[in-house]
Amino acid sequence: MVLYDGPVVDAHHHLWDLGLKAHPWLQRQGAPIAGERLSRSYLIEDYLAEARPEGIVKSVHIQAGWDPADPVAETRWCQAIADRVGFPHGIVGDAPLTDPKIEAVLEAHAAHANMRGIRHILSWHEDPAKRFDLFVDRPDRMRDPAWRRGFALLPRYRMSFDMMLYPGQLGDALDLARAYPEVQIIVNHAGSPIDRDAAGMERWRSGMRALAAAPNVAVKISDLGAYDPQWTAASWRPIVRGLIDWFEPRRCLFASDFPVAGLFGSFAAHYQAFRELVADLSATEQRALFHDNARRYYRLQ
Repeated sequence: MVLYDGPVVDAHHHLWDLGLKAHPWLQRQGAPIAGERLSRSYLIEDYLAEARPEGIVKSVHIQAGWDPADPVAETRWCQAIADRVGFPHGIVGDAPLTDPKIEAVLEAHAAHANMRGIRHILSWHEDPAKRFDLFVDRPDRMRDPAWRRGFALLPRYRMSFDMMLYPGQLGDALDLARAYPEVQIIVNHAGSPIDRDAAGMERWRSGMRALAAAPNVAVKISDLGAYDPQWTAASWRPIVRGLIDWFEPRRCLFASDFPVAGLFGSFAAHYQAFRELVADLSATEQRALFHDNARRYYRLQ
């Protein structure tokens, strides 16, 4: 049992400057999950102060609900930060895949050196209280022919696709992955195991196990506290080790999801739990989970 102490690539974090007034979801009354920590700016200096003590050597910024009227502006903003500070090394932006002019948007994104992919929040739940309805307006987005036409363009611009979804949508995700094997799909936040009763967890397990059969799908292990607020490393173990069994260490990536995950514990606590949960794996497998896979999937030099 050896705790990983090598370099770490954080495959999922966010930045925002509320002074830009570019994140409507954080600046409206009653915004979901917008606790005190989220309703203030989280700048690159804030991120690095938490990340560097945990050995973070590279990072990937994931789109953070920027004003959809100009999604390329977020990529432009992140690229300017990267040019100035050296972080983030990868950028995953937003794009309106159903827009007839989507190619122009993707081309504008791709003009930025650190651009690596597109992310959509697709998280639709039968319970309206659990929906991310600020970001998704229908349960069947992945089946929409217009959306799929935009999705199919991603390889042309060397872009992967990050998706956030709920277990009830994992069947659609598998169908999408099989229909477009040339698109690298990266599932966010362990597939969001939100329903913690026996039936809910079995739906998550069966859906993720089936999705693992698609070779073009990887999974980020991150933000587990959102679905388990009183978490311990032991309570995370069935999820983390299940994913590693199904996807194998070569298709799993640890990530922080800060500052959002900061609602449920410190940066250090999250990474300590990750280290403890895989301490019995080989050094090569641990390095893949913490570093190598993120570098490969996001093409970080």
